Amino acid sequence: MGRGGREKGGMNETKYDTLHSMSSIKPAQAPDDLAKMRHSLAHVLAQAVTKLWPDTKITIGPPIEYGCYYDFLFSASISSEDFPAIEKEMKKIIHQGQTFRRDELSAKDAKSYWKKAKQPFKVELIEDLEKNDGVKTVTHYVNIGPGGAETFTDLCRGGHVENLREIPVDGFKIMSLAGAYWRGDEKREQLTRIYIAAFATKEELDHFVHQREEAALYDHRVLGREMNLFVISDIVGPGLPMLAPKGAIIRQELENWIREELKRRGYSFAYTPNIGRADLYKKSGHLSHFSDDIFPAIKAQDSDYILKPMNCPHHMEVYRSEQHSYRQLPVRIAEFGTVYRYEKSGQVGGLTRVRGFTQDDAHLFMRPDQMEQEIAGILDLAFFIYRTLGFEDFLLRLSLHDPSNREKYIGTDENWQKAESALRTTLQKMELPFVEGVGEAAFYGPKIDLIVRDDFGREWQLGTIPQVDYNMPERFDLYYIDETGQKQRPIMMHRAIFGSFERFIGLLIEHFKGLFPLWLAPVQVALLPVASAHEDYAAQLGAKLLEKGIRTEYRNAEESLGKRIRDGEMHRIPYLLVVGDREASENAVTVRNVKTKKQVTLSFEEFFASVTSDVAQRKLEASIG
Repeated sequence: MGRGGREKGGMNETKYDTLHSMSSIKPAQAPDDLAKMRHSLAHVLAQAVTKLWPDTKITIGPPIEYGCYYDFLFSASISSEDFPAIEKEMKKIIHQGQTFRRDELSAKDAKSYWKKAKQPFKVELIEDLEKNDGVKTVTHYVNIGPGGAETFTDLCRGGHVENLREIPVDGFKIMSLAGAYWRGDEKREQLTRIYIAAFATKEELDHFVHQREEAALYDHRVLGREMNLFVISDIVGPGLPMLAPKGAIIRQELENWIREELKRRGYSFAYTPNIGRADLYKKSGHLSHFSDDIFPAIKAQDSDYILKPMNCPHHMEVYRSEQHSYRQLPVRIAEFGTVYRYEKSGQVGGLTRVRGFTQDDAHLFMRPDQMEQEIAGILDLAFFIYRTLGFEDFLLRLSLHDPSNREKYIGTDENWQKAESALRTTLQKMELPFVEGVGEAAFYGPKIDLIVRDDFGREWQLGTIPQVDYNMPERFDLYYIDETGQKQRPIMMHRAIFGSFERFIGLLIEHFKGLFPLWLAPVQVALLPVASAHEDYAAQLGAKLLEKGIRTEYRNAEESLGKRIRDGEMHRIPYLLVVGDREASENAVTVRNVKTKKQVTLSFEEFFASVTSDVAQRKLEASIG
């Protein structure tokens, strides 16, 4: 990869080879027919459910990337056994060819309507719209059935098909049920969420369902146990996974790789504590804008302390500890810092929803004229990392603040406009397609989120690349000295490529189906002597491999060869080396590629050269077999 040259202050040039081939990035799209169909299908689902269970309380039902969902409060529990009845009723509604009528009502009249309908969640939504957004009117979408009868009404902003017959009855399927607290508050009602997959054709639906069924076979929680990668302990606590030695190897390899890459790109590393005074997070704004995600304060004799929810306030103090000249900028401070978030106990699981995790975090401090260059450098790093790991399908989302919910954010309107304009302009100059997500920004700044599609077609939001922040430098009174000797405020960017090591490892386990590339595999080679007479030769080979850093397991001949091969395959060791009389006499090995099931005999020197080369190049696929 071409990284370009270096200028004074460690700046990268603005030309990045990785960014020159962007065909894998999805272009921005306006709401399309599929989105309207999915939105309409959520209404059909709610209509069917309330027809089958008339006393059900309805809440919200948005479209999502593969279909839609709707949250309900049932008076009695339902199960997957009820799916056929719901789908039958939904198809009946679609076949009726119902249409939508849009009614605009005053907020007062709408509340009266929903109070009469005994739907308290809709009343609450309108009250919040009045309080937070100052709305005076809202819209209802009314389903009109045979003979002009009104069959269902929902509080909705719109975006629907003209006629429900536009929804293919063989293009959707109820996928699952899940629990969901109203407003995400565990002190509120626990709802039942029904997920639906919906596509334009039966073939697309069948493909999606097949992918999801296959993905379930490779759940990282199952593979993690089989491969001894991580441990979940009730006595340690929910959402606090521990990487076992083999899982720790994966993290160490990722850490070592990105650490060396960051050093080459002009980053310096810091270490900061896992705890800080509450005043630090009050100053940063986390206590007032991020309080629901922060663990309760720890009271000490001198002050209240907080388990670190983010690394950025600590990095403010690191930057502030010394004076910086404009010639020294940008300053790029990186840390593999562990943070703690108070996830609801019912929502944590595996490695992907946790309470304690380590971020590959960095904060960059720069002059205004360096912004475009630094954004390009962060994007280049992200694409290089993800493509090395086999991800090629990307979506860039420019996450913006919601002007209608201004109290959610810190800083001035001017700073938000400058930050959002800088990100949008840079993406446009680089000719990178992106979508915009209003309301997706962090409380202190807008960001570019990189979303990847895994081997099962699922979308994952991973890195933040980057987040522009004019606000924290003001709160912490950060400055640099310009060429005239005057103090100037630096611009700050937050960025994380993996995001969370734990979550990223969980994704990789599933994406690779446990069959990690050779360089990432916890055990790279297993030596299997056919019989006890071949154990000395196998041990000699093992010593040579270990000497060169190849992670090797030696499995003696106490058990049958077939059992040892099956065990090696279950643990997904990339190479199984079988050695018997022929191999010992010819200084050779019979290599079994666990992923392809192919087997070949070659000299040990050839095998050794191939393995070391594959590891050094971080190849996705092993060269032998």
